[in-house]
Amino acid sequence: MTWDTITLATDARGVATLTLNRVDKHNALSAQMIEDLTEAAAQVDRDDSVRVVILTGAGGSFCAGGDLAWMQDQMRADAATRAEHAGKLAGMLGALNRLSKPVIGRVQGQAFGGGIGMIAVCDVAIGVTGAKFGLTETRLGLIPATIGPYVLARMGEAMARRVFMSARLFGADEAVTLGLLAKAVAPEDLDAAIEAEVKPYLSCAPGAVASAKALALTLGAGIGPDAVSQSIDALVARWESPEAAEGIAAFFDKRKATWMR
Repeated sequence: MTWDTITLATDARGVATLTLNRVDKHNALSAQMIEDLTEAAAQVDRDDSVRVVILTGAGGSFCAGGDLAWMQDQMRADAATRAEHAGKLAGMLGALNRLSKPVIGRVQGQAFGGGIGMIAVCDVAIGVTGAKFGLTETRLGLIPATIGPYVLARMGEAMARRVFMSARLFGADEAVTLGLLAKAVAPEDLDAAIEAEVKPYLSCAPGAVASAKALALTLGAGIGPDAVSQSIDALVARWESPEAAEGIAAFFDKRKATWMR
């Protein structure tokens, strides 16, 4: 199977590399990419030859968040359509989060908004020094809702509240402190650091790894349908707000929103 927005390649060891591949858009999440990632996750999950998944991005950015055209579509949509689209994003994140194979995030560049959610669903993520990160939704009058359950599960409430509402950018070292990244390494050391995470799994029983991950998900934060539904409802409500209309309009008009000082 081939996709328009991502690539999937598996080596002889069973290491699958899933690459976000919209370089000209900084790998922003479009409706098509969300659909492609959902399909790819299902394919990898049922492929017994795959032992480990590496999630990365092509080009200089890991994932810039939501696609601008997708955001414009949301502004024109009604509440039911917005809920449907948010549900598809939630479904994609859930599919990656529950993947029966270990998922290692190879964060080769910056990540914002939904890109933070993509890191949060990895079992471990390693990023490069110099990369910038941020939950930037509130600048636009929106909130990091659909990704919220995964971000809170990764960082914990106390750490998440340091960056969840302020939209401030932070570097790779702080991403480590927040628990988003396991470590930050120089760009030239990234592949070696990823290989060091991959290699131990190749000596483990695949079924045992899958069972251990399932148990960890059960004993951990337990992101259930109620939390997902609540995040979708919160996002739809925010899209309906005057602040969202002003924030999105200001962004596309290349002007400051009325609340900016």
